[in-house]
Formats: sequence, C-alpha cells, structure tokens
Amino acid sequence: MKYTVCLFIFFSTLLSAQESIPATFIDSTKIQADQVVSVDNFGNTYFIKDNVFFKKTDTKILRYINLQLGNLSTAQVFNPLKINLFYQDFNTVVILDNRLAEIAKIDFNTLPEYRNITHISTGSDNTLWIFNQDRQQLERFDYKLQKTVMNTLPITSPVLDMISNYNTCWLLTQNNLYIYNYFGSVIQKIKNTGYTKLCLAPNGIVLEKENKLFYLKLDDQDVQAIKLPNLLIKQFFVTNETLYIYNFETLAKHQIKID
Repeated sequence: MKYTVCLFIFFSTLLSAQESIPATFIDSTKIQADQVVSVDNFGNTYFIKDNVFFKKTDTKILRYINLQLGNLSTAQVFNPLKINLFYQDFNTVVILDNRLAEIAKIDFNTLPEYRNITHISTGSDNTLWIFNQDRQQLERFDYKLQKTVMNTLPITSPVLDMISNYNTCWLLTQNNLYIYNYFGSVIQKIKNTGYTKLCLAPNGIVLEKENKLFYLKLDDQDVQAIKLPNLLIKQFFVTNETLYIYNFETLAKHQIKID
C-alpha cells in the first residue's frame, strides 16, 4: 500500500513538472519608465515616460507627445508599422508609423455614432478591436470607413484586460476569459480563477495571477505555470520566446520554450 501511494505521488509530481514551462534568465537592463510597452524583433524598445511615448533604437530615440489628449492610457506595438496609442480620457486613438508619425487619429466623441471606449487592441488591415462600454460589446471597428464591421453579444462582467492579434481577440473579464475569432464568435470561454492581466505569446497568451505567470495555448483549456524565481512583476510581455518582466527599475529577459 505504501509503495502504491509513493508511486502515485511520484507520477503526480512528474506530471506537474511536465506541465510547467521553464524560464531561463538571460540578462537585465536598467530603464526608467512609467510603462515598458514592447521590445520588437529588431531590439527596439518602446516605453512611456512622463506621458511621452518613446521608441529607442541602437542609434536614436524617437518621441511622440500629444498634450491636447491628456494622459496616455495604453500603447500597443503588435505591428510596429501601426502603433496604437489610446487616450481614454479623451476617448481617442492615435495610430503611428515606425517613425512615430501620425497615420490616423480616431476621436470616438465626434463620430456619427458615439462610442465610450475602455479598451482597444490591434486588428487586421484598417481595423481595431474596441470595447464599447455603453453597449457592453466588443467591436471590430474600421477606422477608415468609421464604422463597426462586427460586434459581439453583450458582456455583463467588468473587463480587466484585452489583447489581440490579427485574427483572434482575448477579452479577460472578472468572471471569464473570452476568446473570439475574426467574425466575433466565441471560440472559447474559460472561467477566470483570479487572473488580472494578459499578453500575447506564441500560439496563445500569458496570464498573470498573484505575481505569477501562466501560459494558455490557443484551443486549450489548461494553463501551464511558467517557472520563475521570486520576482516583482509589474509589467510583462513576450516577443517570440523571450519573456520580459519589468519592475519599474530593471527589464529582465527570460528565455521560455513553448511547444
């Protein structure tokens, strides 16, 4: 009987180890920023400091500032050729090219149909994923045509975070994680057991809960813990298979292997 119990514990431990993803420390860099947004495939670093959006390359630093729009709420660099800046206080999105020159500015206050936006994310072509607070709906909005091309059924739970690639949008609410396809259909709905933030990763997303990170593969229901040392996680993002963790003083790089 004792042998059977020990064998059960052994295989349970082995299974648990197989379900976690190791993270190997690479290096860390000191950086002073209010938010580190991304590091792209070319090593360019994007960050926000004192309400200014920066792009730091090996040879220069580019800046974008728009004092008329108040505080810069969020920035997304999924596509470095179409960078999205969201000024929530003024209900406005600014889209920049890779030189931080304005491509478009969408003021949702002045559109024929007013929208109160709380979250935005990158879409395909000339679209954005936006969350319409008044209607409690996720929409895919064409900013050139200035119209919604798709919307979802209303969502009753408060939205915590949202991220997307061209074809999929992950909407994290207080109660559930919703995963939508390009047409706005729910392809997965997973109960939220305490996750508060998320970011894109290869073939899925990384979620944060209680200062720990977890990986969820697209079309899977089971999360995998990412094995990290005891770190203060203020912000995190993934570029290819490099996990970046920022604690408001240093930006640490870890190599993760995702199957």
